[in-house]
Amino acid sequence: MSAAPRTDGVLVDRYDRVARDLRVSLTDKCNLRCTYCMPAEGLPWLAGPELLTDAEIVRLVRVAVERLGVTEVRFTGGEPLIRPGLVGIVTAVAALRPRPRVSLTTNGIGLDRLAPALRTAGLDRVNVSLDTLDADRFTQLTRRPRLDAVLAGLAGAAAAGLNPVKINSVLMRGVNEDEAPALLRFAVDHDYQLRIIEQMPLDAQHGWDRDTMVTAEEILASLRTVFDLSPDPAERGAAPAETWLVDGGPARVGVIASVTRPFCGDCDRTRLTADGQVRACLFATEESDLRAALRTGADDDELARRWHTAMWGKRAGHGIDDPTFLQPTRPMSAIGG
Repeated sequence: MSAAPRTDGVLVDRYDRVARDLRVSLTDKCNLRCTYCMPAEGLPWLAGPELLTDAEIVRLVRVAVERLGVTEVRFTGGEPLIRPGLVGIVTAVAALRPRPRVSLTTNGIGLDRLAPALRTAGLDRVNVSLDTLDADRFTQLTRRPRLDAVLAGLAGAAAAGLNPVKINSVLMRGVNEDEAPALLRFAVDHDYQLRIIEQMPLDAQHGWDRDTMVTAEEILASLRTVFDLSPDPAERGAAPAETWLVDGGPARVGVIASVTRPFCGDCDRTRLTADGQVRACLFATEESDLRAALRTGADDDELARRWHTAMWGKRAGHGIDDPTFLQPTRPMSAIGG
């Protein structure tokens, strides 16, 4: 464990983990109401002045890329496609040098219309959230009858060349836990890459219960009732998903076991919320304010220094198994999954 923060252009924490992957939440708002994320009536949204402007987002990403060694930038939400300035933000970030790899996590609604413009702007690829292929279940889970729009978004992303198109799925006991094989068959048939994610304690209602979570072992057992899965020989590195070859490949499936098989020791992420707060971990209960510094005239060196300090305090692990674990006070929609 290092004894003092480094300020040599590498965003490192006290455990010598280097953050090169920046997740940027563009908005806390969403056009779905997924049951594991927020209540049906929505949440108290951030007021307009609290949100970073397009120019402020681009400046902070530039600081991260040019001064802190970030090489991957992923835009999240809420739902990033509803941010009016999204295409311009992607254009500006893709023009940075050294050029970061630019991706987007979305629910896919409207992606079929925006995908060509985003690809031209410099977006490299997308992750689309899809938890079920059943229209009734989709409406039950998201409280919106928009499955067709999500499927159109997936097809539009692939047609625009935003490859590999990845699908993120969360399985919930008694709701959609039986759909793992169907989701994988759909992904393989359409040349998408499926990632199944253990449900995490990030819901606004604080209703998460580990005992009802579908675990990675259960997910893999379900998939193996239909498919032959073999270990992926490719090096995992800092990727959150452990991947397997499907029926010998080349198709792959990944499982992100944040709860039962945490990968904190290899974590390379730093996060920027829609209102300009640095979060060292998705499960952090503390944030560091860059918005106030930016708006009171801080130069790039000062912003970089504050970001270094924020990441230096990153914990060794997310702490979900700690009896004193406190669920983050802000839901996933506000901090960017």
